[in-house]
Amino acid sequence: MKYFHLFFAFLLLGACSTSKFAISDSGVPRPPDYANPDHWAALPSKVDNADRTPADTIPDNQATAEADVFFLHPTIYSGKRGDQPWNGPIDNAQLNKKVDESTILYQASIFNGAGRVYAPRYRQAHLSAYYMEDKDLQKEVFDRAYADVKNAFEYYLANYNNGRPIIIASHSQGTTHSKRLLREYFDDKPLAVQLVAAYLIGIPVEGDYFQHLQPCNSPNATGCFVAWRAYRRGYYPRIHQPDNNLVVVNPLTWTSSTDPAERSLNHGAVLRKFDKVYPQLAEAQVHDGLLWLERPKFPGSFLLKNPNYHIADFNFYYLNVRNNAMERVAAFLQKK
Repeated sequence: MKYFHLFFAFLLLGACSTSKFAISDSGVPRPPDYANPDHWAALPSKVDNADRTPADTIPDNQATAEADVFFLHPTIYSGKRGDQPWNGPIDNAQLNKKVDESTILYQASIFNGAGRVYAPRYRQAHLSAYYMEDKDLQKEVFDRAYADVKNAFEYYLANYNNGRPIIIASHSQGTTHSKRLLREYFDDKPLAVQLVAAYLIGIPVEGDYFQHLQPCNSPNATGCFVAWRAYRRGYYPRIHQPDNNLVVVNPLTWTSSTDPAERSLNHGAVLRKFDKVYPQLAEAQVHDGLLWLERPKFPGSFLLKNPNYHIADFNFYYLNVRNNAMERVAAFLQKK
């Protein structure tokens, strides 16, 4: 968890401050109103960074897309604790700017080729909440964030979806919440018939977490999910348990095979400079609940000594994920 947000800190300056924003009498930030477009980081009806693409030859297809993407961003709410509330205020302009200029630009934009992108702002848990010793308070903080996600999803279903196919996509804390969302709304539920696929990236997904929802076993499988966490080859995180039951799908082959996938299969990464694509940057191999790869080499690399590649879980495979999401939507529509 230590390195979760260094990529976004590298992109942006400073930590989130406690500028003026709405706090209730209890000290808890007020909940979002999803009828307010400002409480969405991305909507098809407004101009936002989820509309961007890293090259003129890569189109934003949202205007004609037949599917939707519900994207949940990772923790951007960090910096010193102190007088900050445990959950990030929705109307903190500085925090919202960081969300928009980091995860929405560098992650949510991946999916604008496959569907209309909906990305709610939510009262995200502070990064420090992952390390809290008070487990009751920790549960309260994450439950509050999930309550917003759930409300956003229900508003989306009632006002935007109209029975269209759905992709769920998330990273880090977003995946903490999207796992719950999938179990509550899709896992052996009527809404499962609308699920194209779920991209549950950056948080462990246990093989038995869902009762019926299965890992994707091919590039065009639908109604399934993919998951991975990227590390330098040979490295095990401190909390690693060998012979675990974690799902890992290789983003270069879209299977769980442990055979290495060469970097020649990598269509292109997108890193700090959004308008530059790095083809064949990273390889990938599934290994004991992890995704292993050799350290990618690129100008200004921030990974020289850091073996935890969580910061670029999506971005090392930007075009592969983008193309795969489009392929799965096409397969879903063909079956339908």
